[in-house]
Amino acid sequence: SLYFSRRGVCLLVFLWVLGWVFCFFVNLFSCVSEKCDEPLVSALPHSSFSSSSSMTSSYVPGYAKLNKRGGAGGWSPSDSDHYQWLQVDFGSRKQISAIATQGRYSSSDWVTQYRMLYSDTGRNWKPYHQDGNIWAFPGNTNSDGVVRHDLQHPVIARYVRIVPLDWNGEGQIGLRIEVYGCSYWADVINFDGHVVLPYRFRNKKMKTLKDVISLKFKTSESEGVIFHGEGQQGDYITLELKKAKLVLNLNLGSNQLGSIYGHTSVMTGSLLDDHHWHSIIIERHGRNINLTLDRHMQHFRTNGEFDYLDLDYEITFGGMPFSGKPSSNSRKNFKGCMESINYNGNNITDLAKRKKLEPSNVGNLSFSCVEPHTVPVFFNATSYLEVPGRPSQDLFSVSFLFRTWNPNGLLVFSNFADDLGNVEIDINEGKVSVHINVTQVKKNRIDISSGSGLNDGQWHEVRFLAKENFAVLTIDGDEASAVRTNSPLQVKTGEKYFFGGFPIQMNDSDHSLFQHSFQGCMQFIHVDDQLVDLHAVEQGQLGSFANVTIDMCAIIDRCVPNHCEHGGKCTQTWDSFRCTCDGTGYSGATCHNCKPSCRFEIATKSPSLPLGLLKILKHDKVWTTVYHDLQMQTSVGGNSLEKLSVLQLNYSATMDQISAITSSAEYCEQFISYSCKMSRLLNTPEGNPYTWWVGKANEKHYYWGGSGPGIQKCACGIERNCTDPKYYCNCDADYKQWRKDTGMLSYKEHLPVSQVVVGDVDRPGSEAKISVGPVRCQGDRNYWNAASFVTSSSYLHFSTFQGETSADISFYFKTSASDGVFLENLGNTDFIKLELKSATEVSFSFDVGNGPVEIIVRSPNQLNDDQWHRVNAERNVKQASLQVDQLPLEVRKAPTEGHTRLELYSQLYVGAAGGQRGFLGCIRSLRMNGVTLDLEERAKVTPGVKPGCSGHCTSYGMYCANGGKCVEKYNGYSCDCSKTAYDGPFCIKDVGAFFEEGMWLRYNFHSPGTSMKDLVSRTLLSSTDPETTAPDLNLNKEELSFSFSTTKSPCVLLYISSYTQDFMAVLVKPSGNLQIRYSLGGTKEPYNIDVDHRNMANGQPHTVNITRNGRDIVLQLDHYPPTSYSLPTASDIQFNSPKALFLGKVIEIGKIDQDIYKYNTPGFTGCLSRVQFNQIAPLKAALRPTNASSHVHIQGELVESNCGASPLTIPPMSAATDPWHLDSASADFPYNGQAIGDGVNRNSAIIGGVIAVVIFTILCTLVFLIRYMFRHKGTYHTNEAKGAESAESADAAIMNNDPNFTETIDESKKEWLI
Repeated sequence: SLYFSRRGVCLLVFLWVLGWVFCFFVNLFSCVSEKCDEPLVSALPHSSFSSSSSMTSSYVPGYAKLNKRGGAGGWSPSDSDHYQWLQVDFGSRKQISAIATQGRYSSSDWVTQYRMLYSDTGRNWKPYHQDGNIWAFPGNTNSDGVVRHDLQHPVIARYVRIVPLDWNGEGQIGLRIEVYGCSYWADVINFDGHVVLPYRFRNKKMKTLKDVISLKFKTSESEGVIFHGEGQQGDYITLELKKAKLVLNLNLGSNQLGSIYGHTSVMTGSLLDDHHWHSIIIERHGRNINLTLDRHMQHFRTNGEFDYLDLDYEITFGGMPFSGKPSSNSRKNFKGCMESINYNGNNITDLAKRKKLEPSNVGNLSFSCVEPHTVPVFFNATSYLEVPGRPSQDLFSVSFLFRTWNPNGLLVFSNFADDLGNVEIDINEGKVSVHINVTQVKKNRIDISSGSGLNDGQWHEVRFLAKENFAVLTIDGDEASAVRTNSPLQVKTGEKYFFGGFPIQMNDSDHSLFQHSFQGCMQFIHVDDQLVDLHAVEQGQLGSFANVTIDMCAIIDRCVPNHCEHGGKCTQTWDSFRCTCDGTGYSGATCHNCKPSCRFEIATKSPSLPLGLLKILKHDKVWTTVYHDLQMQTSVGGNSLEKLSVLQLNYSATMDQISAITSSAEYCEQFISYSCKMSRLLNTPEGNPYTWWVGKANEKHYYWGGSGPGIQKCACGIERNCTDPKYYCNCDADYKQWRKDTGMLSYKEHLPVSQVVVGDVDRPGSEAKISVGPVRCQGDRNYWNAASFVTSSSYLHFSTFQGETSADISFYFKTSASDGVFLENLGNTDFIKLELKSATEVSFSFDVGNGPVEIIVRSPNQLNDDQWHRVNAERNVKQASLQVDQLPLEVRKAPTEGHTRLELYSQLYVGAAGGQRGFLGCIRSLRMNGVTLDLEERAKVTPGVKPGCSGHCTSYGMYCANGGKCVEKYNGYSCDCSKTAYDGPFCIKDVGAFFEEGMWLRYNFHSPGTSMKDLVSRTLLSSTDPETTAPDLNLNKEELSFSFSTTKSPCVLLYISSYTQDFMAVLVKPSGNLQIRYSLGGTKEPYNIDVDHRNMANGQPHTVNITRNGRDIVLQLDHYPPTSYSLPTASDIQFNSPKALFLGKVIEIGKIDQDIYKYNTPGFTGCLSRVQFNQIAPLKAALRPTNASSHVHIQGELVESNCGASPLTIPPMSAATDPWHLDSASADFPYNGQAIGDGVNRNSAIIGGVIAVVIFTILCTLVFLIRYMFRHKGTYHTNEAKGAESAESADAAIMNNDPNFTETIDESKKEWLI
């Protein structure tokens, strides 16, 4: 029983301990998980409060506790001005998360705006920053209301100081406060600039794939190594300060040959020598690095090809190891404080404090932070600091350190005693200049200057000394470059020295010639070899000052983080920054706007250059072409020792830019060619590919040009015309002769080609040549992406717009309504909105926290005219702008201080806004920060909104030229050119042909087999609308136009015959003159119009336009003015029963005019183009298969050409350079289009028919035999792609049916019947 009782006691003890541990961890977890939001002020004693002054003992700062009524109900200073402050000492460092304020109880005293400063020591104050600015908190609007602000990011400090900026105008400063947060504790190590703390590895070597290194530091030095580690294989990692910026150097490995260079260097941060805490976290996984400095994370990828970091022996904190390389000894060690050092889970500060680590023998390591003795002073544009000197001395001496971003500003000014002159020291265009005005000599001014680029934000030392006939200026202690002068000079120091500016009451005679006040910081100010006690100045015991802040340097680097996008260069002054966008392809205040050249033409260069991006117009389409540096026919192989040869393509544009081009284009293509000799390509039909190419997203692709994704074939395999039909590529046959596989890659989701990997070139005799063309894209599939809003309550919604620091919005709209909201996105208080405010006003409004801003563009014309109008709005941290169509750009500058981030939370609404009238009309091509919103897709599922937009022809119908008819389409418009003699998207492309000698074309005005009584083609002859056609074929008017070129005369250009004796002809006479001949009956002879003033057979194109209306004829030739003629009175005015139109030669039965018959031999030789008779275009009907093609008969080979398209303004070409000049009957002619077959004679037709019947009989017999031999019982179904019946192969059917397919298994060749 004793045994069991002892066991019971032990069990109870164990359970108690276990319960205690459990409760401890539960409490610990609850503490950790609790919000850091405890009140830190309310429990503090009066002694923890201090202030600049107090009105009386009832207004002392100890009464400034939130919701307390002690004393006079809060703190009030003796004077209400901008030099007052209230300070709280928490006793130890705290993490501060929020602050709240009240006015003095039941009074008219409250603060409406204030700043918060914080510090670890009660000195060297740092203002709270938010959105890149020194933050001004909004205060109270009455005495008892509480206004709380949660900090955007917590701060850690022991002291907090509140500086009132503004207060109630009817009262004075009155304040009660509470600060919220929680306790903070961390081990601190002080490095004196000599000591180094090594952490030695247990196994002497450390090989890591992942690393996490974190620490906090503060220093007043701009240079110093924070930590360093290296390995004998060449790996290293170093974190150091350079010019007060953080630099991480990392190398995961390089090779001795230099082909792998692993060194990577990244710089971040700025002004880190402010002796305030900065937090660093380095997270590495292989080559991927996240570097976080003060909540700003930068992601990058290391160079080289290695993933592991190999370090030997140790990693050292505070400097380089003494066993380091000689080249590293020049680096300064870190001087300052570090805390919370953690290396891969090892608490370095804790190990050092417990003496588990052995610091170097040099220097001292301590565990309390040593504070510097510097007292900075901060100047703004209206500041000055006046300090006394030692008067009437014959040695003038002043020295100080300054830092600024401004290139100009007054540094020091002092008058000599006894009116001997004065001394002025200023920064002028980044240099320090000294001007000594001497009144006792004729040469009354001495000027010296030194230094350059001193407005870089770094601390720079200035020392100036002057005595009789001597002065010297030294910058940054560089005695070697000190500037001296021995000009005549008499020195006697004055009583006052002014730094940064002047008091307003100074006499004009004493005023400096330099007008720019200084903006920046100074410290270590010495006057006449005495250090100025700035604390005494602050307390009013010494000198005077105005609008300066002592013991604080509020400098801000406005270029960190860099708001200049896309590689723009940032430069700054004290109040603002500027972006230089040269060479980026972007424009705007922050290089955010894509220039017209950047989205589709990043750099316009000659197409002969290997690099560049070119936008060209070809075949009526705009093609965007991106070039690369791989030469055509690049040779690979020839007994190469490498099994794989990798060809890298470097493009002139980035992959992101090319991806943007391909994504928004309707179609893209890239030519690829593989020339081979004993070098297999894809190893078809069933082997693994020897060669492949790498496209977008570094994906490998095993199909070749002319084929598609998922099909391991070349173009010849798809078309079934490979040299050896057993293979699907010509090169896979492995011939010893040169072969080639070429084609276009057109699956744009895989483009561009970034690499080509060639495999089968390591055998003797194997050779290959690779050619890859540029990427070519055309079309913009987003241009007509539109939605129609048909009710005022309808809208589209999208995800929240992400435009915190940069937002650009562009779209087109069309409406007949006078107002409506285009789009809106809301936050808690922030918003962004674009609307049509009236029929002539477009508004762009937003609020980022500084109050609503509205920009309005007013148009002189109505915007609700149902025409398309373009809106372009932009907002960034520099400015906001709005432009409508081509009206002047309206710009609004952003405030230099205040909120900069647009924080939105709601959905983006397009077409409406809460409580306001929605938009009625169409919106298209809506782009937000470069992304086009798919309005059509969302409109398909949204009531009250229709996809697309009708009425495009209202705005763009005028682009359909030459009588083309605008046709409305679902997402745009097209031009119907069927009733014209032109072709192309806008009916501006001439359709013409070259006629050989003896060749002719006949266009019958009626269809074959149609009797005269029921001719239905008469509508074609009417020059009016077909619906108003006369019931007969007699023409009272006609319009004829064409262009031609020839060098031979005489000839018949055009002839219109009839079933009567009527005709019309256009001839070139033997003299080369043009003649128009009409015979309409009623006269014995035809009526002739002779154009005798010019030779038309000169080889140049000529344009002829003939219009007849009754008896009146108007003729226009080329660019000459129209000429009017009139048929004789006896002539009939009707062209009776037109029969056919002839071009080139007249082949007609019946009686023909003798002159025409004479000119008809040998026929027309030359070019005819855009021939149109009323609504008939005979050449177009012959060259473009249409319903009218059956009316056309051709003798000879008709070759399409535009050689007669338009009149030339240059002399005709010589016979040597004219491609149409005929030297012999056997001359070859250029081929510009599809030839149309010759007419055949009767014997050829009979023979052909017999052969066709025989072949058809043999084929039918074979089909019957095959079906009989391979017959099967039963039936089965297949799931073939649609269109297979018209394709040459299954692969071709798949590609024709689905251009976006990604995978097709080529197993369907075999059928298994079970």
